[in-house]
Amino acid sequence: MTFHVVERPPLRGEWDQLQYAQQIVRAEAAALQQVADRLDANFVRAVDLVLACRGRVCITGTGKSADVGQKIAGTFNSTGTRAYLLDATRAVHGDLGMVHPDDVALALSHSGESEEVLRLLPSFRHIGVALIALTSRRHSTLARQADVAIVLGPLEEVCPLGLAPSTSTTAMIAVGDALAFVLMRLRDFSREDFARFHPAGSLGRQLLKVDNVMRRDGALRLARCHNTVREVFAAVQRFGRRTGAIMLTDDDGRLAGIFTDSDLARLIEQRRDEALDQPIANVMTPRPITIPQGTRLADAVQVFQRRKISELPVVDAAGRPVGLIDITDVIGLISREEAEQLTRVA
Repeated sequence: MTFHVVERPPLRGEWDQLQYAQQIVRAEAAALQQVADRLDANFVRAVDLVLACRGRVCITGTGKSADVGQKIAGTFNSTGTRAYLLDATRAVHGDLGMVHPDDVALALSHSGESEEVLRLLPSFRHIGVALIALTSRRHSTLARQADVAIVLGPLEEVCPLGLAPSTSTTAMIAVGDALAFVLMRLRDFSREDFARFHPAGSLGRQLLKVDNVMRRDGALRLARCHNTVREVFAAVQRFGRRTGAIMLTDDDGRLAGIFTDSDLARLIEQRRDEALDQPIANVMTPRPITIPQGTRLADAVQVFQRRKISELPVVDAAGRPVGLIDITDVIGLISREEAEQLTRVA
């Protein structure tokens, strides 16, 4: 076999580097447009197979295709389609045991002739799983033996040598995203569903509900608004995390007002000792700002910032207090910029 070396001028300076980088990205973008135009009814057939699957999607490949498969599996799992990666090389040495007859296999191979992937096909048939191929060659062995073949079509790698997987892997990732997000919409997968699978990190913080972090039950300071200030502070015990607010309820248990330690300090500083033996309703903040159960924490943070408060009661549909969010509860869960703003409020 003869290799023809293509002479390429050296990259001279930052401008040449930037121009070449832009050329690469534009070439891959153009390839994605070609792949989008080539998608056909087989894509829909593949979606139908996955949607009807009672098990999981077994995504397999080798080398860079396996790396792409790992990314696709992650996207599937986070958007409502259960999936796992089966490295084709490890599969023939025992990992095939994880495949179940209720699964659907998604095999990735740019050429459609990857030896490791092709060795799995008889086993897939024996197990009884349906096979979807994702390949660039319509007449490859993989495409011909699959139940459904999503064909990317001819793609030129943007690697200077034309060897390293680049355009082809980008196209596979894009089609994997397309499969995941079409399935996501067909399953009516919601923001709340997404939040359940992303409890940590910035995504988790954006979708976290106040119910997950609010103080509740014994950690709340609750009292009736007709009691005196002195009676309230004598009776209210403090458990768990310290909060500087007492939530005051009416005879029906609905939130009527809020009274903070700062309010008590203000009475003492102003030498209003007589107020200590009067109903706390006279000195509380009536009709305080509240948020309902199920509110996203990010929305609660916006209330803190906009209304310049430090404590935020959480109420149920009837207006009864079920929790309390304190600024200190959210400082560790939000961005540094938001934390600095909230600290200034406190």
